[in-house]
Amino acid sequence: MAARTLDLLDDLVAHGRAAITTAEAADALGIPQDQVRVRMHRYVQQGRVIAPARGLWVPVPPQHRVYGALPGLQMIDLLMVHLGRDYYVGWLSAAEVHGAAHQAPQALQVAVSAPVPDRTFGRVRLQFATRARVADVPREQAAAATGLVWVATPATTALDLVDDPDRSGGLSNAATVIAELADDEKLTDDALAHAAAHFPITTVRRLGRLLDSLNLPALTGGLERLASEHRRAPITALDRHRAPDGPVDHRWRVAVNTEIDPDL
Repeated sequence: MAARTLDLLDDLVAHGRAAITTAEAADALGIPQDQVRVRMHRYVQQGRVIAPARGLWVPVPPQHRVYGALPGLQMIDLLMVHLGRDYYVGWLSAAEVHGAAHQAPQALQVAVSAPVPDRTFGRVRLQFATRARVADVPREQAAAATGLVWVATPATTALDLVDDPDRSGGLSNAATVIAELADDEKLTDDALAHAAAHFPITTVRRLGRLLDSLNLPALTGGLERLASEHRRAPITALDRHRAPDGPVDHRWRVAVNTEIDPDL
């Protein structure tokens, strides 16, 4: 019986199938569903399969067993579909997909439509953040070895990096990554303006100020039009963790309370 379980896992790997549910495994093995976990236990211990969520089994091909799991980018869509979550890979992980991550993120950063606990499998870490209207924010599909994956567009990535600098390695690192996206001509004025409609005006202002500091005026027109509709909103602190002290950039109504020092 155990050999049949191993044969099933090996067959999934051989045929490029990245996951199987408990119901499918029970049917393939001809056993009740409540026995599947018992059958899988020894192979979990051996690193041949992981269970990223209840009822989902992901075989680990030999080349990935040293890491403890498939790479996060290859596993995320399988997990999100199983959990029924809208999602996109975001922040530094999205920047890496777009070829612009200055430093490889230590975890796959994912925006989700409803809370999902962070998960770690060996060296593979999945880090989640709940975001409103995940399916409405501009995102696109990128190819992974296991299929297509939802990833923030370059414009959404730029806004996310500024919106949550704690996930971006700070504003200076966010500026570095955004400059790399701009150098690769992956950012446009129109795309930024379209994506910015889904973010707080404070984020729009901060990104505008940051783009000015990077001398990228061609990317600020749409953001400035959007910001001009909120002139009566209180002054925005460039660093949201500090008081809005320091000189005010009146174009963006941003108090410059920190220095941006990108690694360019």
